[in-house]
Amino acid sequence: MARYLDVHPVDPQPRAIKQAVDTLRGGGLIAYPTDSGYALGAALGNQSGKDRIRDIRRLDDKHHYTLVCSDFAQLGQFVHVDNAVFRAVKAATPGSYTFILPATGEVPRKLLHPKKKTVGVRIPEHPVVQALLAELGEPMLTSTLILPGESEPMTDGWQVKEELDHVVDIVIDSGECGTEPTTVVDLSGDVAEVLRVGSGDPSRFEV
Repeated sequence: MARYLDVHPVDPQPRAIKQAVDTLRGGGLIAYPTDSGYALGAALGNQSGKDRIRDIRRLDDKHHYTLVCSDFAQLGQFVHVDNAVFRAVKAATPGSYTFILPATGEVPRKLLHPKKKTVGVRIPEHPVVQALLAELGEPMLTSTLILPGESEPMTDGWQVKEELDHVVDIVIDSGECGTEPTTVVDLSGDVAEVLRVGSGDPSRFEV
């Protein structure tokens, strides 16, 4: 059964955050709230965590996994960002966007898109996510918690606990969270391509 942690949405309790991060470091999988609905999270090098995310969401090999980063400086360690892309991403973060970019050598090979060698990155605004990342000290491997057959992310902590009780290790509940998934923008080519329209305004990236 998953451990249920009731966490303050603005001032997260350090003890609860530490419990969640200890679980991540121990190879566990957590469900946590973001500004774009619930997400599944695992430590960066946790291959079994990635496999568990894939199984829960029934993802194929073409799915872009995302690294949730604490700030722009950390993001820049894991993806290549040229000057034009730098300005576009900087202006839209933190916020409800996921960007697909070419990965650096810091990203484990098994997390990369098999053909494009790209990975998703985002910087969320949610205080609970920022607290998790500060305690963890590195990005978290993540994927929006959209169950098979659904188009919207899960948004209620108790429902997450009921649905995923035996497939995740911790569920963090901090009350209300975002209800729309992120807007996904592929910036790995010559022209920006909006792959999913969500809570972030896509117009700034549309030609």
